[in-house]
Amino acid sequence: MTQWTIGHLAERAGVATSAIRFYESRGLIESVRTTGNQRRYEQSTLRRVAFIRTAQRVGLSLDEVAEALATLPNGRTPTKSDWHRLSKAWRPRLDDQIRRIELLRDRLDGCIGCGCLSLKSCALNNPGDAVGRYGTGAVLLEP
Repeated sequence: MTQWTIGHLAERAGVATSAIRFYESRGLIESVRTTGNQRRYEQSTLRRVAFIRTAQRVGLSLDEVAEALATLPNGRTPTKSDWHRLSKAWRPRLDDQIRRIELLRDRLDGCIGCGCLSLKSCALNNPGDAVGRYGTGAVLLEP
């Protein structure tokens, strides 16, 4: 059973050691501690980190990643079939995300074209703060 230091895992995964610690603090990966209280990771943790980073690259939140990893028995490392099952379940969410990004792109082109940047009439704005009750951020891009 090969165990890696946090530095070695971070180097192999292409992330900062702070990211490894953060993933661990969120319960996405786990380590064992040496008698000197240093973290050691199973080699298979590299696959979990790759899973996390890939899911993040397609726009999934860490909460969604944690939810997916929780479906694996005994914290097992995701397999190809796990990824297939999970990515299939994420497809509607990703399709919606793509639709929203395309809508943003299309409206942004129009805004740049007219140059108005009006807070009253711009199609990218939220006149009257109608969706303020849903929280902060630009999350509603409906026709």
